[in-house]
Amino acid sequence: MRLSGGSARRGGYAPGPAPGRSPLDRLMRLLGRIFGPRSPLRHLDWILLCAVLALLTVGTLLVWSATATSGMTTSDPYLVRQALNISIGLVLMATVSMLDYRQLRLYAPIVLVLSCLGLLAVLSPLGSVVNGAKSWITLPGGFQIEPSEYAKISAILVGAIILGSATTKIALTLVLSMIPLILVVAEPDLGVAILLIALIAGMIALSGVRLRWLVLLGCGGALGIYAVAKLHLLKAYQLNRLTSFLHPSQDPRGTGYSAYQSKIAIGSGGLHGQGLFHGQLVAGGFVPEQHTDFIFAVAGEEIGFIGEMVIIALLALLLFRALRIAAKADDQFGMLVASGIAIWFGVQSFINIGMTIGITPVTGLPLPFVSYGGSALFADMIAIGALQAVHRHRSLFTQN
Repeated sequence: MRLSGGSARRGGYAPGPAPGRSPLDRLMRLLGRIFGPRSPLRHLDWILLCAVLALLTVGTLLVWSATATSGMTTSDPYLVRQALNISIGLVLMATVSMLDYRQLRLYAPIVLVLSCLGLLAVLSPLGSVVNGAKSWITLPGGFQIEPSEYAKISAILVGAIILGSATTKIALTLVLSMIPLILVVAEPDLGVAILLIALIAGMIALSGVRLRWLVLLGCGGALGIYAVAKLHLLKAYQLNRLTSFLHPSQDPRGTGYSAYQSKIAIGSGGLHGQGLFHGQLVAGGFVPEQHTDFIFAVAGEEIGFIGEMVIIALLALLLFRALRIAAKADDQFGMLVASGIAIWFGVQSFINIGMTIGITPVTGLPLPFVSYGGSALFADMIAIGALQAVHRHRSLFTQN
């Protein structure tokens, strides 16, 4: 007896496997959805992402070597914490990169307020003094937060909004940016203060203002430097750092010790280095803060000049991709966000590498994506997510 279509569906007739439903076919369909034309992964800047991942890998190895106390052991707490920091940073980067970058306008005031509140909390009894600066908030479990790192993000976002639209853009940008800047100076954190000034000045210059405004800003900056020097506003340890930079041989065992030992470590590495976990100065802990501020000295001793050039090349590739994203952004807001991030990473990398080889004063700025850290790494990864968001919107717009 011939079964009807309805009875076949209700029971009594078991259809065989549908054609094209093999495990391999299902895998191919899944991969098609992940990497298909509408997938967000298709519109990421993979060269930028690969450069960041390479820097994180090199940095993790250098941090492991700089902090290992019992040879090559995976129980090193710094290694575990750095791996945790990188994992959290990747989540933050992915979250921000999936946003429509124009939504960053909505979050900019929130980021500014939160960063300023964090800077105020640092100046309260909640703050902790590290290396002469009250820049940290200590949390349970040995973790710390450095709010000044997020002040960089707020300065970029707020500056990009104002400079991209407001008629009184320069004055308003300076007024709003002075709030976190004054709080950072009060800590005091000279490195972040210099970086914020460079960020604000660079973004104003790129916003298309007239030349006379740039001249006035330059004169104002010169007067500010003169006032700081004349009124003795710098702390004693900051003056000692500047003195040791100008006269490096004056106190090699005191204020100039870090820079002096850093140059020795870099010189001892030669062309190829002494090998990871085999640096004698690194193993002896002769370079202070060798896992954070002076991580480039660890690279110089252990992976040599070639390894250092690889790190610099990866940083240069990152900056090139950031500037390329800025040049192809859909509007001035996206251009200024990407440009501000490029200025951030470029200036900070130059200062960090410069202080390890003696061409810039010691300011306490870490090397992006390479130095050990939590807040700094989180802020760096959020910035990469913002770059990806600007690039992804442009890629989608071009395709459609």
